[in-house]
Amino acid sequence: MPDDVFRIVITVAVGIASVAFLVQAGILIALYLLVGKTHRKLVPLIDKAEPVVERIGPMIDRIEPVVEKTGPLLEKVGAMVATVDQVIGENRPRVAAISADAAAIVKEGREQIEHLGGVIRETAERARSRVEQIDQTVESTVEQAGQVGENVKRAVMRPVREVNGLAAGVSAVISTLVRGRKYPVDAATQDEEMFI
Repeated sequence: MPDDVFRIVITVAVGIASVAFLVQAGILIALYLLVGKTHRKLVPLIDKAEPVVERIGPMIDRIEPVVEKTGPLLEKVGAMVATVDQVIGENRPRVAAISADAAAIVKEGREQIEHLGGVIRETAERARSRVEQIDQTVESTVEQAGQVGENVKRAVMRPVREVNGLAAGVSAVISTLVRGRKYPVDAATQDEEMFI
């Protein structure tokens, strides 16, 4: 086989493998950008984290078929490599290694997508937990404020009652002094006996 034909065949095989790698890299970059955008939205909108996660789930479901469609594309690339392999039998191990690397990249991409979904779900659960903690803290604070209000009311009303009682006593003394009412000795003795 002439060197020129051999070089052309090798160049075509490497080109096909490179295109497959670039497609996979593009998909992974798109995923990375999508995740970054989602993360920026989650930080300021923690109370709305659950609906965002529900929206991301279908997106991941849509991306997974794209990744799965890449698998058959790699199989087609593998078939083309097998055809080229018949022509360039001595370079078969190199072409097989390129094909295996491409399949490993697809597998790794799928695993990363699954891991990303788990991380997003975990983040949503943590956000939900934090919101519940905040809600409980607010309820506790409102209850404590109510108790403080009751305590302040009791503390303010007690001196008012004492002053009212003292005023009633002073009023009774003044009215007794003004009327000049005298009690008989027997009544006074009876009154004294009641207090003894």
